Amino acid sequence: MKNRWTRLCLAALLTAASAAAWAQDAFAGRALAATCTTCHGTDGRSVGGVPPSLAGQNRAVLLQQLMDFKSGKRPGTIMPQHAKGYTDAQLEQIAAYFAAVKP
Repeated sequence: MKNRWTRLCLAALLTAASAAAWAQDAFAGRALAATCTTCHGTDGRSVGGVPPSLAGQNRAVLLQQLMDFKSGKRPGTIMPQHAKGYTDAQLEQIAAYFAAVKP
């Protein structure tokens, strides 16, 4: 019985810790994504589609595009410079944030 209680407490603690970490990542992603609003609109919803809206896009696709800008594989005017200013982990947070936003 004691072993079962210990496992239950440990599971509850891990769940709470992961929820706190997720909330922190979501906040960090939102804070990082705030720099994108000038061009891509509030919460990644651009007006008129130019530049493209980011809200609700596929996370993996967004991340790949950001990584391609960062590496120089994808040319651009401003985006390569912006992408180079972030770590890969930060770009992942930005992509996750925009993917979670409703278009």
